[in-house]
Amino acid sequence: MCKSLRISHSGYCDWLERPACAQAQANAVLLEHIRQAHAASDATYGVPRIQVELAEQGVKAGHNRIAAVMRAGGLRGVSRRRGWCVTTQRDKHQRPAPDLVQREFTATGINQLWVADMTCIPTWAGFVYLAVVLDVYSRKVAGWAFGQQQTAELVIQALNMALTTRRPQGVIHHSDQGSQYTRLDFGKRCKEMGVRPSMGSVGDAYDNAMAESFFASLECELIDRRSWKSFAQARMAVFTWIEGGYNPRRRHSGMGQKSPINFEKELQAKGKTSTATTPEHGLPKGCCAPLDKPPSGPGNGPSPCPQASPLDNPEPEHCNQTATTTACQKTSRVVSVRSG
Repeated sequence: MCKSLRISHSGYCDWLERPACAQAQANAVLLEHIRQAHAASDATYGVPRIQVELAEQGVKAGHNRIAAVMRAGGLRGVSRRRGWCVTTQRDKHQRPAPDLVQREFTATGINQLWVADMTCIPTWAGFVYLAVVLDVYSRKVAGWAFGQQQTAELVIQALNMALTTRRPQGVIHHSDQGSQYTRLDFGKRCKEMGVRPSMGSVGDAYDNAMAESFFASLECELIDRRSWKSFAQARMAVFTWIEGGYNPRRRHSGMGQKSPINFEKELQAKGKTSTATTPEHGLPKGCCAPLDKPPSGPGNGPSPCPQASPLDNPEPEHCNQTATTTACQKTSRVVSVRSG
């Protein structure tokens, strides 16, 4: 081999025993940091988010160097798929709400503009459906609901979850013209809670672009890379992705590479919070976590709802059991007073 390559045997032996240069050693250390950050993101982060992750850990490296090291280590982020699922079915007999957004997905604070939509998730047992409500300002998933049918009740559940955790006043709820959002039940619920419904045009994804962008992230980071045998497995995976990854940890370039919850924490620290609340009107009390994975707290006490952030205003009763106990105590006091 040495003769074919026209090198000396002694030079080849010297090269084998020569230690790696300082640059190669530094790249090996950097690759290990990158692997850890990449694994923590469930192998979804690319170069921009990896760079921010490393910077927060005190590891300084340029964009091109990180890209080269990731390429050499066989690491890459996920890209959005090109397929889609059609879930919008307009009811021609129902009157849609006016478009109050006009593709201007901007807000100056939380609970000013929400966007909502639905998507389907394939499982071995059939399709299941996910309805979400996102806050435009912080990109946080304020409410979501999971079901086996596309019904108005499903989108109302997602809206109720958002109302429970956020307590807005006069918020705009923007969606497409799907029959679930044009139903009288949904319009009545919005009127009860002071929510201003808004709807884009039919068959135009740009009129609800922010919600479509969220579902594109969900598809490429979770749905495209997993398969589930049952509805329960799919529900748990979506719950974990939203509450364990998207809201608390997933970085957004539009918010300075911060996660929704961390972005809201900074807003609270700067004093840019809103204390406006809405009346009860039948809002579900307690934690909105899935029944198959209730939150657990230290000791025997319940933990706060996983949806809650520093800007949310959850009720003191964090779970249905506590809420029921409190209601019973209040009833007992009233009966005692009347008896006296």
